[in-house]
Amino acid sequence: MPHAGPLNLITDVAGLRVGNASDLNIKTGCTVLVADAPFTAGVHIMGGAPGTRETDLLAADKTVEQVDALVLSGGSAFGLDAASGVADALRTQGRGFAVGDQTVPIVPAAILFDLINGGDKNWGENPYKRLGCEALANAAVSFELGRTGAGTGATTATLMGGLGSASVVMPSGHTVGALVAVNALGSATVGASKHF
Repeated sequence: MPHAGPLNLITDVAGLRVGNASDLNIKTGCTVLVADAPFTAGVHIMGGAPGTRETDLLAADKTVEQVDALVLSGGSAFGLDAASGVADALRTQGRGFAVGDQTVPIVPAAILFDLINGGDKNWGENPYKRLGCEALANAAVSFELGRTGAGTGATTATLMGGLGSASVVMPSGHTVGALVAVNALGSATVGASKHF
């Protein structure tokens, strides 16, 4: 019988860690998923206005078969820069895809739109590269959920959004984990009721 993992987090999958960084003044943040070693990832892109970086590399027919980290970020297109901060930090650690005498960290990213949530968006320099670097530095097996990381400024039509995670251990012993930043355009409840 399937059951939740010990932490009921994606980090119940051995070797995975998650880090969050938030800027409460801007009302935004980012989340980084990293592993002890490069790992295989896949992607399914939905929605009418997706914002991604390096997700085409995740197709099965591409040369690069593993990634060094994944980034979820607020900030719309500005938030894609969080992956640059993660890539810079990983490169200083010697991590990445070897190309001749160069090392290129592979860091796919996806963003959500939190630019009109009331935070101060009048930054001088794009803050997301810094947030990506901070989130990577915070990576651990245990991490916060809710209004943190990529979920800091997330909303729905009528409620706050946030960061969520879960895991399930299958009868075979394999662990499946999920990590999601919820920023839904529609209502999460039925009318004005409290029913989801």
